[in-house]
Amino acid sequence: MSRIRIAFERLHQQGRKALIPFITAGDPDPQATVPLMHGLVAGGADIIELGVPFSDPMADGPTIQRASERALKWGISLRTVLGIAHQFRKDDPHTPVVLMGYANPIEAMGVDAFCKSARESGVDGVLVVDYPPEEARDFALKVRAHGIDPIFLLAPTSAESRYRDVAEVGSGYIYYVSLKGVTGAGHLDVSDVAARIPRIRAQVGMPVGVGFGIRDAATAKQLAAIADAVVIGSRIVEEIENSPREQAVARVTEFLRGIREALDETVGKGRGGS
Repeated sequence: MSRIRIAFERLHQQGRKALIPFITAGDPDPQATVPLMHGLVAGGADIIELGVPFSDPMADGPTIQRASERALKWGISLRTVLGIAHQFRKDDPHTPVVLMGYANPIEAMGVDAFCKSARESGVDGVLVVDYPPEEARDFALKVRAHGIDPIFLLAPTSAESRYRDVAEVGSGYIYYVSLKGVTGAGHLDVSDVAARIPRIRAQVGMPVGVGFGIRDAATAKQLAAIADAVVIGSRIVEEIENSPREQAVARVTEFLRGIREALDETVGKGRGGS
């Protein structure tokens, strides 16, 4: 059983919701990422999404674009990110790590080589933004053969046929993009999310995490009452960007702890996710 499934089953039994923070590997520098990952766990993270920096992101807003630019200046590559995951895994055998990025670096490495290296590095899931499910069946089969969950996006504009495609090829959880826009946008409609999540969950048969536009504990708490997981990225990257280097881990941990406390106030409320 994958670490992702174990995490969601444990949380489901406890009546709790998953907290999934995102950071960009190599931001603000390569040596900072593993301590930041451990800080996220200390703050209450259940799963970590580790961004693979890319020069031409299509879904990332300005905050995460800047994080990628900072990381790329250090020469951070997909191989570097896998090395970071491997280093983190040496001290944390339990917290699932999901790589989030774009197809180009994976295809440049070669899918087979990527799958082997990712498994050896302790990666548990991979979310490739520009791999739609109907075009990623071979990729999904290969990563699943290596014990890695292929995770896919759904959006407010997704047709129900896309739900079925994701159910067929995806595993781990669904990442529901809560708004029409890029990461960090500020026009999240909680009522619209509440209307869509039950339909998605019923068709895909796996936990649903909600991300994009979640910036504070109050919104996270509202969504935790609806979804199985809350994903927070841009707000954490802002904390890193605006903190002195030596204070970044402490500030990120403190921020995430507040989100964790808000989510835990929803214990026993709403539906679980499996």
